[in-house]
Amino acid sequence: MAGYPAIYNTAAVHDALKSISWIIGRWKTDQGKGFYPTIEPFSYCEEIEFTSIGQPILNYHSYSWHPEKNNPMHLESGFLRIKPGTNELAFMVAHNFGLSVVEEGTVDGSTIMLETKEIGRMSFAKGSAVVKTLRSLSLEGDKLKQVISMATATQPMTEHLTALYEKVG
Repeated sequence: MAGYPAIYNTAAVHDALKSISWIIGRWKTDQGKGFYPTIEPFSYCEEIEFTSIGQPILNYHSYSWHPEKNNPMHLESGFLRIKPGTNELAFMVAHNFGLSVVEEGTVDGSTIMLETKEIGRMSFAKGSAVVKTLRSLSLEGDKLKQVISMATATQPMTEHLTALYEKVG
């Protein structure tokens, strides 16, 4: 892992993470689709990465870019934590547009289901306030599928993003 001290580069995966170890690695899509009632549909490319440093938590990073223009679109960073001895998860994610979200849920086999428990928002962030999100991450063969739905102050819960990723590292 570039940028981390050497001790993190050799850390074993914590035993508590065995039920979600299938998600560890770097994943990439060039076929992401975004839609919502208040915006024009769009496509995106994205890389997401879940890494272990030996704790019962995974580090998470994501960045997306426009498929034709190659300009950055969205960045996220956070942590996926499992409650040891259970199938309960918490996912803390900070978004570069001024939102931070705590999602909680469960893992069942190769499917993670999460929903919003808390949302933090910059006072000057743009757009309608997100009030709830739902996220599913599932292993489908050797691909990772992610679907994110959201509700805002003006729109009901609606599917917003969907992507199928290939493991690249």
